[in-house]
Amino acid sequence: METAGSVAGTRSTWTPPSARGRARAPSLVRCRALAMEQPPSVRTVAIPFSDLKERGKDLSGKIEEGLGPNGLGIISISDVPDFPALRRTLLRLAPRVANLPEDVKRQLEDPDSRYNFGWSHGKEKLEAGKLDTSKGSYYANPILDVPTTDDVLVSRYPSYCRPNIWPADHLPELEIAFKALGKLMLEVGLMLAHHCDLYVMQHGVEPYDGESLEQTVSRSRCHKGRLLYYFPRQFSTQKEGGSVSSWCGWHTDYGSLTGLTCGLFMRNSVEIPCPDSTAGLYIRTRDNQVVKVTFGEDELAYQIGETTELLSRGRLCATPHCVQAPSSENASNVERSTFAMFMQPDWNETLKFPSEISYHQELIPPNGALTFGEYSERLVNKYYQGKT
Repeated sequence: METAGSVAGTRSTWTPPSARGRARAPSLVRCRALAMEQPPSVRTVAIPFSDLKERGKDLSGKIEEGLGPNGLGIISISDVPDFPALRRTLLRLAPRVANLPEDVKRQLEDPDSRYNFGWSHGKEKLEAGKLDTSKGSYYANPILDVPTTDDVLVSRYPSYCRPNIWPADHLPELEIAFKALGKLMLEVGLMLAHHCDLYVMQHGVEPYDGESLEQTVSRSRCHKGRLLYYFPRQFSTQKEGGSVSSWCGWHTDYGSLTGLTCGLFMRNSVEIPCPDSTAGLYIRTRDNQVVKVTFGEDELAYQIGETTELLSRGRLCATPHCVQAPSSENASNVERSTFAMFMQPDWNETLKFPSEISYHQELIPPNGALTFGEYSERLVNKYYQGKT
């Protein structure tokens, strides 16, 4: 999920193969063909928060099942204290953001960051190349309002380094709710990262050449939260056909970890269940099958990003995923809100890429080292500007 040219944590124009030679994402035509047959639904591997917070507990079996080479690349955490209330508070603010006066929303835009801070609407491109006006987003760093005051860095990495923008005069509660949920998702993500490190080291991989996932995420200054709002639509009595990726195109997150909430659906400001059982998150498995992935609305889900797959030498695996919109008659006049927390290395974090990883080699210098900022720059050039 991202805006056009965004570096907020995902790449929507390609799907990388895994360290074990996973096939690239199929063409859009193939994805649409798959949408004609409803894929099976699979429940995420879930870890109770009470187990996750015990640093000495052996969760390697769960980690491998959910995030390992044969997993779905996603895992959920249940019974996280305060999460249900924080989720509901923030997600119910999304329509209020979207319905602010147009002149106010323009003041909340930041084109210099490629719309990666503040309000963004109609800037993201769908797979067909059309601008997506069906949803709006609000981006902010929940941890640091001003990641850096270095003008050189702000100019070079505007999507990471520019300051937050908040509607302090029109919706001051947004900043409070956004930061509260984002900080909680980071804290739980760091607990998960600790257990991922233990799992990786059990399989003979040194902790990221001396730097663990937990340490890398903990010291980063460029985490990014994204509050998404899908505008109400009208649907006909016949179910609309089309791609399984109708809400968010096929992509693989390229950061470290991505935290996800379940979507919150409302009609006329009243919360309702999801109106279409086919709507939701879809993942392409290791054996090239598409499955619908589900987790509880009071659970926090985490997906592995490509950078973590690379540095764990494939022990932790990122998977291609997309989001299908509801399209039945029951979905008319329904609005949806959700939140994603992109946890990624600092722009100055040096990444040492192992030689056995066969893809993106054209981006990697002979010494196998790049900062995350340099790496993400090269990815943007490769996939958005056709450069290497």
